[in-house]
Amino acid sequence: MDATKFVDAVAELADTKGLSRSAIIFALEEALKKAYIKFLGGGDDAIVTCTIDENKGKIELAQIKKVVEEVEDDYLEISVEDANEGLKKPKYKVGDDYAIVAPVEELSKVTALAVKSNLRQRLQDAERTMLYDVYKDHIGEMMTGIVEKADERSVTVKIDRTSIEVGRKELIGDEYFRVGDPIKVYIQEVKSAAPVDGKPARGPQIQATRSSEGFLKRLFEEEIHEIYDGTVVIKAMARVAGVRSKVAVVSMNEDVDATGACVGQGGSRIQKIVAQLGNGKNKEKIDIINYHENPGLFLIEAVRPAQALGLNVEEDEKYAEILIEDGTTPLALGKFKSNLTLAKKITGYNIDFVERSKAQELGLRFTSIEEWKARAEEERKEAERQSYLKKQQEEMARREAERIAREEAAAALKAAEEEKKPEQEEMPEIIVKPAVAPKADVRPEEFPASAMNPAAAALEADRRAKEARAAEAAAKAAEEAQPTSVATTTTLEDLEKELEKAKEKKTTSAAKTKRPRKITEEEVSHETTVKPAVPTMPVYTEEELSQIESEEAEAFEDANEEFEEDYSDYDDYYDDDRN
Repeated sequence: MDATKFVDAVAELADTKGLSRSAIIFALEEALKKAYIKFLGGGDDAIVTCTIDENKGKIELAQIKKVVEEVEDDYLEISVEDANEGLKKPKYKVGDDYAIVAPVEELSKVTALAVKSNLRQRLQDAERTMLYDVYKDHIGEMMTGIVEKADERSVTVKIDRTSIEVGRKELIGDEYFRVGDPIKVYIQEVKSAAPVDGKPARGPQIQATRSSEGFLKRLFEEEIHEIYDGTVVIKAMARVAGVRSKVAVVSMNEDVDATGACVGQGGSRIQKIVAQLGNGKNKEKIDIINYHENPGLFLIEAVRPAQALGLNVEEDEKYAEILIEDGTTPLALGKFKSNLTLAKKITGYNIDFVERSKAQELGLRFTSIEEWKARAEEERKEAERQSYLKKQQEEMARREAERIAREEAAAALKAAEEEKKPEQEEMPEIIVKPAVAPKADVRPEEFPASAMNPAAAALEADRRAKEARAAEAAAKAAEEAQPTSVATTTTLEDLEKELEKAKEKKTTSAAKTKRPRKITEEEVSHETTVKPAVPTMPVYTEEELSQIESEEAEAFEDANEEFEEDYSDYDDYYDDDRN
């Protein structure tokens, strides 16, 4: 076999089928083995091996038999003598495998046709396996393809290299398509190519649809960004494709209205979604309702556009009776009972509508809408309380776990530090008792004012500090105003001599003035108390000055005692007018 042509043929087949070259080689080997087993004609239990060398273009095909002492089934076994026949040295022993090589060139035309048929089947299985590997991660996603074929029964959609058939039941109402039209499909299921109960898988491997709730949900996510980012959540959905759909939504943000976000301004958003739900004459209608945890309020929303006046709910039995106005039953049921069907599907309750007049005849009593709202409000508050308690418990558990982790880390660190310390001699254990402070023997009435009233004590301390600072400033100013005292070495005897000399000079000067003849100079000197001139000398200290003044006072007292003469007759002589 020409290796180059073989390699080219494998590469071309791989490109055509969208498979790898290894997958093509494996499929060819399996086809050759199955065709050769059929060629042997002994049954499907024969053991056949096939090896293809792509580079050399060589195919090795052989039947494997087991070497035994006595042959019981010559189709599967061979004796030791027959296996070693023609060999110079025995090679095979009991239990070995003996290969009977089959030349490919000697295979008949019938065998070649069987190889072709088997190869086609193997390639289909390889394609199914490849499709499963590719699309198993796309389950629940929206994919866009091109219509490859369309008729009354189905539409064939080409996605990449894969052709998917979409049946009429999987389309929306009476919509139609032409070849080349773009189409969106929802990948609902991808089946494996593995055999089931020993039988090969049958039917379409990839199930695509446009009539499921998943398709509608993906359209909402594409057109409404609040649903895409999780601000608004779709809690439940029910759909009759081409007729009516109900979508229950709830907002995760108190500032965002769930139904308003889905409908859009002037219905712009919901209209874009409806436009993609088929191109037939009858357009599918969509009801956007608010989801409630309370079953009564959720049922009231689910039966819209019917107006509920009251309802009785049996939660255990999943049954509800809804009171409506007289004559509104057709509206409550909807076209082809679609409204009732969707309400049952989206809530999970079996629902019966009862008109007001019939309820009065039967004497039925219903719980009003206001009571259901009050009950729902109580349930909401209780749920919030439970949620808060749960968060508190979780927080406490988290803190306790952190505390334990810190203690364990500290213990581990301490253990590591102790292991690193060198071994030391054991020291006797010294027990140190904590010192106990003596009890204070003080009565409350003996407490200082500062202890009884700290605030008042603080204010009093501040006042005293200010007064101390003011006194210190005043003393400093007075000290600066006093003359500086200078120490001197003049003694008291020198000072007395100076004073005597000053007295003599003064007496001499006073004698030159006009005086009565009867008054002697000595008397004038005693009468006239002339202060001595202060010699130019350093200033005395205060103690020295006070001592000098006392000595002068004693000297004058002695002089007065010695000369006790009345000089009042001479006063006129010293009068200023006479001068």
